[in-house]
Amino acid sequence: MIGFFSGFVLFAMVWAMIFLISLQIGQDTQGDRGARLHGTHASSPEKFRLGPRMLWVTVISLVLSGLLIWLILSGLITIEGLRTLTGRPAQEF
Repeated sequence: MIGFFSGFVLFAMVWAMIFLISLQIGQDTQGDRGARLHGTHASSPEKFRLGPRMLWVTVISLVLSGLLIWLILSGLITIEGLRTLTGRPAQEF
């Protein structure tokens, strides 16, 4: 059974990974546009729209983390299955 905090941590990890990936998608730099502002680097973004980007990342993360939570709760993904897949033995305490 997955708890609330575990679900939140899973969502936060998925959100962070997707956000870092999305930073590279669709960026036009000032050097690409030829309109470099004084005091900035040519690789600085021309327009960095953070609000819409965060909204899309949140929607995509909700869908993906919901799918992962469903897979965990349904029993299709288990610790034993992951250990078998990776070939790592169970730890003895």
